[in-house]
Amino acid sequence: MTSEQRKRESLSGKANRVDEALVTGLVTQSPSDISSLIEPYRRELHLHCYRLLGSLHDAEDAVQETMLRAWRHFDSFKGSASLRTWLYTIATNASLDALKKRSRRTLPTAASPASDPLIPVAPRSAETLWLEPFPDSWLASVEEQAENPEARYTRSESVSLAFLTALQLLPPRQRAILILSDVLDWRAIEIAHLLELSVSAVNSALHRARVTLAKNYHPGKREQVRVHQADAETNALLSRYLQAWETDDVAGLVALLKEDAILSMPPIPSWYQGREAIRVFLLARFGVQNRWRMVATHANTQPAFILYRADEAKSLYQAFGVQVVTLGSSRLKRQIAEVTIFRSPALVTAFGFPLQLPQES
Repeated sequence: MTSEQRKRESLSGKANRVDEALVTGLVTQSPSDISSLIEPYRRELHLHCYRLLGSLHDAEDAVQETMLRAWRHFDSFKGSASLRTWLYTIATNASLDALKKRSRRTLPTAASPASDPLIPVAPRSAETLWLEPFPDSWLASVEEQAENPEARYTRSESVSLAFLTALQLLPPRQRAILILSDVLDWRAIEIAHLLELSVSAVNSALHRARVTLAKNYHPGKREQVRVHQADAETNALLSRYLQAWETDDVAGLVALLKEDAILSMPPIPSWYQGREAIRVFLLARFGVQNRWRMVATHANTQPAFILYRADEAKSLYQAFGVQVVTLGSSRLKRQIAEVTIFRSPALVTAFGFPLQLPQES
């Protein structure tokens, strides 16, 4: 057992004793007391459900269901495991129940080959479910997600769009086992208890999940660079990128891209790869001065922008969606490797931004 694991065991034992004492005092108390005990776990449970479901809104529904089940059945919590473990058990099962009712989520880059920019854009697909971005501001309050050297995947990596896209290829139960083991660093016996499986079944499913993930997830392939506290070079790059969008400068925007850069726009299935393809696509759609406004933010531990489009009739900018930008390096130069534009105004409010901005006079 490593020092980190021994520390966890010690903390877990203390947590269990505290939880048992709290439960003894709360089972006969008011519902508000129970709510105050489970509410602090909401954000980390939301993140857990998001990894499983790939959707901000589906994750919110799963967390609401988790809190409701925990509140209704709090008298069944006996303190044999920590309160956190008990809540994760409920949240995992609530997410698995949700996954029984719908297909997996993905991104256009994983759903079809790159598109020809000279042909019309494919219509929105009503049958395909797409991944959604996750606000970084929500990560800041998740204490559980402090970096753990024992985990196979770091916090940043485990919420990246590339990781989540590959994760969605796993069957739901394998997905849950891999997240619990390789992201949250749970032991096989803990996972077996949560999912009511044997330890050997957990280990077998984990092996299959890791094999599938290794075939479909290549973090170093695109020399991806994640930035939380951006350096001067990155800030300058993103500033030029924003200005190019807001001034309809297609040539300037394309110059910031890697040679094999990707542009996708879920829920539109069409996506484009390479500077020339992206240039041709953008030239056909830009050309209206002051059409776009962007506000910087972060999503999935990557730079992002809230995108607004001009509504001349109302003299304001309407929310259009959220852009997530993946950075890369080429020949020692920081460039943009991928742009994913999630065309959903509803996501803008989830990131804490308004649906409208006034036009500047």
